[in-house]
Parts: sequence; structure tokens; C-alpha cells
Amino acid sequence: MIKSLKINDFILIDELEIAFDRGFNVITGETGAGKSIIINAIDLAFGARASKEVIKTGKNRAVIELLLNVSEDFAKTLLEEQGIEVFGNELVISREISESGTRSRINGVMVSQDVMKGIREQLIDIHSQHMTYTYIQPKHHIRLLDSYGGPEHLEKLQNYKEIFSKYNNVAKRLEEAKNKTELSEQQVEFLKFQINEIEEAHIEDINEDEQLENELQVLANAEKLKDYTYSSYWSLYGDDSAIVPVLGKIKTNISKAGEFDTNLSEIESELINCQEVLRDISSRLRDYAENMELDEARLNDIQERLDTLEKIKRKYGNSLEKVLETYDGFVKELNSVEFSEEEIQKLEAQKADLLQKMTESAKNLTQSRKTIAKKLGSVLSEELEKLDMPKVRFEIGINACDFNANGADNVEFLISTNVSEAPKPLAKIASGGEISRVMLAIKTIFANTDSINTIIFDEIDTGISGKACQAVAEEISSLAKSHQIISITHQPIIAAKADRHFYVSKSQEDRTRVKVYTLDEENRVKAIAMLAAGDITEDSIKFAKQLINA
Repeated sequence: MIKSLKINDFILIDELEIAFDRGFNVITGETGAGKSIIINAIDLAFGARASKEVIKTGKNRAVIELLLNVSEDFAKTLLEEQGIEVFGNELVISREISESGTRSRINGVMVSQDVMKGIREQLIDIHSQHMTYTYIQPKHHIRLLDSYGGPEHLEKLQNYKEIFSKYNNVAKRLEEAKNKTELSEQQVEFLKFQINEIEEAHIEDINEDEQLENELQVLANAEKLKDYTYSSYWSLYGDDSAIVPVLGKIKTNISKAGEFDTNLSEIESELINCQEVLRDISSRLRDYAENMELDEARLNDIQERLDTLEKIKRKYGNSLEKVLETYDGFVKELNSVEFSEEEIQKLEAQKADLLQKMTESAKNLTQSRKTIAKKLGSVLSEELEKLDMPKVRFEIGINACDFNANGADNVEFLISTNVSEAPKPLAKIASGGEISRVMLAIKTIFANTDSINTIIFDEIDTGISGKACQAVAEEISSLAKSHQIISITHQPIIAAKADRHFYVSKSQEDRTRVKVYTLDEENRVKAIAMLAAGDITEDSIKFAKQLINA
């Protein structure tokens, strides 16, 4: 549930903090006072689309923060995947909107809007006028029906989805195979020629050309390398005036000097090391010079091999690695081209088998939906009767359609509000007040089957009054025993059922300001009296008290 909401510099609000209660929280106030701003702030905190226009004029950012209390069975996997620690049962969700963009955080860790929306689906359900008209659209009805079906039905739906996915995959592969066989014989022969040409190059090392270039450089300069290395050997060790013999004489002198001063022993040791290192280097230079010979045959072989590799690279890639990638592509294409009739027949058999399984699975899914639809229609009719729609008939129509990701059913909610009329599509029949009650009935039923524990109603009482309003008030009050309800209302009957009452006011002096007050018992009575009569009188106060105590 939402424990508190903090808002800074959002639309008309400078600074605001609201502490919500368990049960039924009601928000009232004059029309245009800014009640919906509070719902919009909660919606934005949970990932709704935001624009910089919501930043209060003259400010550079708006910040919304929610403190939530989650249940023990709250699925925390999504948070753990994002590296978010959960301390106890509390979550802090925040959204910052600035000129440059928005940032969302959970317990201080920045997250994407997709993550935020995933958390929203587990915790909160916001019912606005927009959502009313979304829910009456038939395309949403199949999802609502399936979600009411329970684990056994959802398993059938998942089974169908898996078969449907496999069927589409096989159908796509079969179509590709048939298309590939339509390539001309000339195209296939050219593909084989390209593959053969690359194979004849015998490329086993993608660095072969670089290695050959280096070897070619060495062989082409063999005489110079021989001269340079032998000359270097001679300077190091060639005669008594070379570096190593002279270093030996220096070492001898230092050794003698060390007899008089032991501090020179370290220098002697270093000279010995230098002498050994230089002696080893001179030996390696001598061997290199003596073994360096111009190999004309090898030089020609390297040049021929490099010519072959350069030709292949010009045709199939600017490096040997690219050439081999091109080769793999050719082989893959040829394999797909050379699908045999036997392979095509195999895919056609798989497709036919999957079509049969998909048909059977869809049939089972349809039957399951019809059973669930009958039950849900009956339950919704009962709920609507409680909401002062005594002659209502609520049915769920299921008609066949082409196979799709959800099966082979078109699902649509149907309603009759008059005993003499047959049920017709919800979107075409129900009035505004009737739609509000239908939505409340749906929310009530599904609230008992999902994990959401906070439901927000933005003017659920639209288009209703009198006895219907009383029924809605009792329904919301009943729902509030198991869920946190936050509702904007203009109906005193509904407001009187609240566990906590908030009043929104707007002042326009030097600038527009919106404030929210948590009402004590006395001011709550006055607020309900204002809703009922438009004025605070002795009679309206008396009426308000009667509503609260009813």
C-alpha cells in the first residue's frame, strides 16, 4: 500500500506531503481545485509518460516520491535483478522530471521505465476515465477473461502459445526452403564456384598474410641483416678491443679494488651480470648472422602465396578473417538452397502435425474460456445487482476467428440493462453511470484474484446518484476491508464511507497554489455537508452526520 506521497514543484503544487491510511482514503474539493494532480503524480511515479510541462512555472525540476509498504509475498525478483536491496517491507519510489528528461529510482537505484511499470503491475491499479474507455474496448476483454481463469486455464493458454510459436517457426522455415529452391541453376553453380575458389586457397590461419609479409621483408633484406648483425657481434665480442673483453678488464680492476673496499663488491657483481648478458647477446647475433642466407626459392613461394591471398581478399573481403566469414555465408546459403524435396516434405509434415495440435489446443482453450465466461458473467451480474442494476444481464460472447497468439477466439463483453433487450456490446449500450459501475464490479472481482493491494479510483462516481451511489459507496467500503482504496469523489454518500478524508483547495492570490488538508472529524462533517448542499447549514451538517453514522 502507499504510506505517503511527497510532491515538489509539480504543476500547481509547490510542496506537498500526504500520509495515506489503510482502507478507504477519499479526496474531495471544488471542481478544478487540483484533485487529479495527486492521482497524476502517483501515476507518473509508477512510470507513466511525463513531459517537462508538468514542472511548476519558474522551477527547473519536479520531484515525486512514494513510500510503499509491500506484502510478504511481494515478488522481489525483479528488484533483485536490478541490484536493488529491499529493507523490510518498505520501498521508496521516486521520479524526477527536468528539462533534459526524467529519472526513476527504487530505493535510490536508478531504473528504467519498463522496470517501474513491472513493479506497478504487482502493486497498484489506477482507474481513471481514460482507463474506463480502454477497458470497454473488445481487444482488452480476452485478457481480462483469461486472467480470471486461474492456473489451470493459464496453463492451457501457455500450451497453446508454445504450439502457435512452433507452428509459425516451421511455417517460416518451410516458406524459406521453397523460396530458396526457386534460385536458378546458374546461381547455384556460381555459388559453388565461389565456395570452391575460397577452399582452394587453403586458408587455415587468418594472420597468415601478415606473417608472410614479415618473412618476405626478412628474406628481401637478408644481406643487410647479415651485415648489421655480424658487425654488431664483432663490436661486442670480435677482438680484444670489443665491448665484452674491455668489460672483462674493467671487472678485473674493480675486483682488485674490492680487496681494499668491500663496498665495490656490488658493482663487481653488476659488471659480471652485464658481461654475461652481453656475451649471450653477442652469441645470438653471431648465430643469426651465420644462419642468414638468401633463399630464392622460399622468396618466390612467399610472393606467389601472397598474390593468391591478395586475389582472394580483393574478391571476398579486405582481410582473411572477412574471407572466411564470406565463405561461411556462402556455405550456409548453399545448404539452404539445396533443401531436398525430402526436407521440404519433412517440414510440411511437421507443419501439418503442429496445425492439428494447435487446432486441438485452441479448441480446449475455447471450451475453457466458455466455462470461465459463464462463471464470470454470472459473478459480474451479481455484482452489478448489488450496484443498483437489478435487471442487468452480463454475458461474455466468444466467437471463432483465425488463429492468433491468443487462440482462435474473439471475446467481447455484452450487457443488457433492460429486461426486454438482448445483451449487446458494452461499448454501445452502457451509459456513463452504468460503465462506471461495470468497471467497479470488474475491479472488485479481479481484486480478489490478483496481488494488487492498492486501487485508485479517479471519479468512479461519474454519472450516478441516489440509490446507485449508495450501492457504489457500500461496494467500495467493502473492497476497502481487504485493499487500500484511494478515490476522488464528488458524492457525499461515498465520501462518508472514508477511513481518511483529504480536502484539496486552490488559492489564487499572488500566484496559484494547491494545498491538501487531512480533515479531522469536525472538518470532515463540514466537507461532506458542502458536497451535499453546496453550503454549510444546520440541515446540511445534520445530513452529513447521518451519512457518516449510517
